[in-house]
Amino acid sequence: MKAYWISLYTKVNDQENLKKYAETVTPIIKSYGGLPLVRGGKHTTFDGDDFLRTVVWEFPNYEQALKCHQSKEYQAGWDLAKKTTIRHMQIVEGFSTE
Repeated sequence: MKAYWISLYTKVNDQENLKKYAETVTPIIKSYGGLPLVRGGKHTTFDGDDFLRTVVWEFPNYEQALKCHQSKEYQAGWDLAKKTTIRHMQIVEGFSTE
């Protein structure tokens, strides 16, 4: 079953740090099978909080998504932005209607 990283950004104090983070972690995430589905872009909020930025990555399965997030390489990349960025990040397992 596929899994998804969903990151909802509430505050970004340094765009340059966020850019360095993205440049650093994108190849790392892809090496774990991550496929970018959403990265910013136009959005409309109908209910609840409005977020500055939404990012969604698809992974082959939940275990691979967790393994990527817990990797030393990814965590080192997140260190570039975590002091100037606030986000809600979760990993969610997908489902099938079949």
